[in-house]
Amino acid sequence: MEKKKIYETIENDVMNTELNEETKRRMLRNIMNLKNEKMNIMIVGATGCGKSSTINALFDTEIAKVGIGADPETMEIKKYELDNLILWDTPGLGDGKEADNRHAKNIIHKLAEVDAQGKALIDLVLVILDGSTRDLGTSYELINNVIIPNLGSGNENRILVAINQADMAMKGRNWDYDKNEPNSRLKAFLDEKVESVKNRIYEATGVKVNPIYYSAGFKEEGEMQNRPYNLSKLLYYIVKATPEEKRAVYVTTLNQDENMWKDDDELIDYAKETKRTILQSVMDSASEGADIGGEIGEGFGTAGAVSTGETVGRVIGTVVGGAAGVVKGIGGGIIDGIKDFFSLW
Repeated sequence: MEKKKIYETIENDVMNTELNEETKRRMLRNIMNLKNEKMNIMIVGATGCGKSSTINALFDTEIAKVGIGADPETMEIKKYELDNLILWDTPGLGDGKEADNRHAKNIIHKLAEVDAQGKALIDLVLVILDGSTRDLGTSYELINNVIIPNLGSGNENRILVAINQADMAMKGRNWDYDKNEPNSRLKAFLDEKVESVKNRIYEATGVKVNPIYYSAGFKEEGEMQNRPYNLSKLLYYIVKATPEEKRAVYVTTLNQDENMWKDDDELIDYAKETKRTILQSVMDSASEGADIGGEIGEGFGTAGAVSTGETVGRVIGTVVGGAAGVVKGIGGGIIDGIKDFFSLW
């Protein structure tokens, strides 16, 4: 479903309740604000880390051509607009000191930009490391000396570090190609790499990050996309790092090929948690400043105390339920666009 129709559905659900007109007005205003929110993600990493593969896997687009484009030394930051999701794809570092200095200055300049409200333009910096190499010196320089110092004090939650190409971390050995997952030996190796990256960054900057590892798969032009691993986990971390009022932007932009989301480490149900996080943020944002609690009896005939989240869930007709985490409707309707996307998981 188109983005505008998702919000039309929410608006109709609100209008069809028996809430008072002032409460409806506040909620509709909030929904309008949600509709206009834009999420800006900067994607950075060394040459060959798999930035393009990651973009293509997450968002089912080939605007970021893998292995195609200008000489890395002459490339500038590219802007991709996917509805209200804006990706800033930076050139890969590691192709020469002069080029790296120029790219670093461009990254610093972009991090300093502000939006019309005077807030930082870039909401999240996704740093992708190459899991197939032990030489992460360029990446540490980027994180420790360029990105973190220019995020500003108290903004450490705007950086997410992800280690791509987990399947090649031991030169392709110890990867179970039938199950599309690392075996126990490789998992231990990857866990150690995560801890090493975490500790190196903390020792240099005092900032705590929680890196994850994944594989974006790879798609050459005209060829089939290899199935990713831990893409659901990467998405979960991205959504959690996204400001609450902006989380709905992913509903209409993510890859809808169910094969892309099948394989992960299953430490938690990432799909269910991602759904819950997005839906709860929509509910909370829609209800902000509206006196929902006082309207429970009038609007829904519900006796007793009901939390704001539960009440708003009834208003816009959404809850996460069922063993498979299926999005089900209660009361006035359902956000069809969210249901359609998440039914793939």
